[in-house]
Amino acid sequence: MQVKEREVFSILTGKISSTINRALLRAFAKEGLNITTEQWTVLACLWKRDKVTQRELCDLTRKDKPSMTRLIDNLERNKMVVRVSHATDRRVNLIHLTQFGASLHKKVTNVVQSVVDKSLTDVSAEEIVIARTVLNKIINNLDS
Repeated sequence: MQVKEREVFSILTGKISSTINRALLRAFAKEGLNITTEQWTVLACLWKRDKVTQRELCDLTRKDKPSMTRLIDNLERNKMVVRVSHATDRRVNLIHLTQFGASLHKKVTNVVQSVVDKSLTDVSAEEIVIARTVLNKIINNLDS
């Protein structure tokens, strides 16, 4: 790949990320959901498996510890999660969904799915498989 193609690729992936973030934020606001896309990624992890450590959330979301601390602080302030002391290691807090945080699961998931559906309009199943394969290769290249 030539330098110009690589620049276009990096610009395009940045634009896709920004466009998806804006679409999700608009959709959340339209539905009265006071969350950010970053908060959604944390909530989505907790909806799959509640009571995980901050370190586990960092690994699952690929966020650094200071960013995760800020996200958890904001989610806690908005009554979506609480920090619970680990039973055997007082240095570790488990992040636990509140009843309110758990209650958002269906509504938020439906909003996200509607944005995903819209974003994939006129994209074939074959194109999705190819895109997923290419993007996962890029992630693996950068992780190794």
